[in-house]
Amino acid sequence: MSEQHPGEKSYDPGDTTLTFVNRPDDINPYASELRAKMSCGHAVTPESLTRWCRALLGKGQYTFKCPAPTVGTEQCGAEWPYTEVRRLAALTAEEMLDFEMKLARLAAARFCDFKACPGCKTYVEREALDNLCFQCTICKESNKPTKQFCWQCLKPWKGRAPRSDRCDNDDCSDKDLELLKGCGTITLSQVAGVGPVPSIRACPTCGLKVEHDKTGCKNILCPRCKVEFCFVCLKLTRQCLQTSSYFIACSSGIAPRQTAMPIWNRR
Repeated sequence: MSEQHPGEKSYDPGDTTLTFVNRPDDINPYASELRAKMSCGHAVTPESLTRWCRALLGKGQYTFKCPAPTVGTEQCGAEWPYTEVRRLAALTAEEMLDFEMKLARLAAARFCDFKACPGCKTYVEREALDNLCFQCTICKESNKPTKQFCWQCLKPWKGRAPRSDRCDNDDCSDKDLELLKGCGTITLSQVAGVGPVPSIRACPTCGLKVEHDKTGCKNILCPRCKVEFCFVCLKLTRQCLQTSSYFIACSSGIAPRQTAMPIWNRR
């Protein structure tokens, strides 16, 4: 049994809004503090719940799912509403601000592709992800020179359109692609037989830049499109596992650095 450390959160035994249980914490079975029951039926302490949800946010996930084992190594996977997490994690005002800012940023990245028009400064959303030539309707009505601008370099559009790689402005380049080509490498210490891999990958389904936390298996769940893929060979997990497993090298080896950004047809 672990002892409670100074500063760690604990429940008020007199809180009648919570259902207390006399069994181990399903996230941290060594916790000795008072445990309460989540909506999925699993037991938590405020400290273990806070740490688990903070770890999910750190991995770019904006939904909170129960990690408690059910059958074998399979996780419960029940999704907890933020309001429930906030209450049973006993989040402080500072923690709530931190959680909610991260949730808003991750949700926006999931659903939107927004930028400020360089002409009128209005925030606009791009729907055609395979076309960098964007026409601002507000600038068009006022006949501003930036009515057509490049989504990549934010300068008035030059050259033919539509085009997905760049416009004809001299300094137009894909900063995300440059990052993929020039990022450092990491080693997945728990995956046998795999050497250094690029530290940043673009999700093969939607193109979101993601990083591996260097722990656990080689697969990663994209926080935007929710598709799981192998960080090593860049195949979808179900394809990679046909000739490999979670903790051994891929049969096709390490995928080279990406030279094109995947386009996500989300409509």
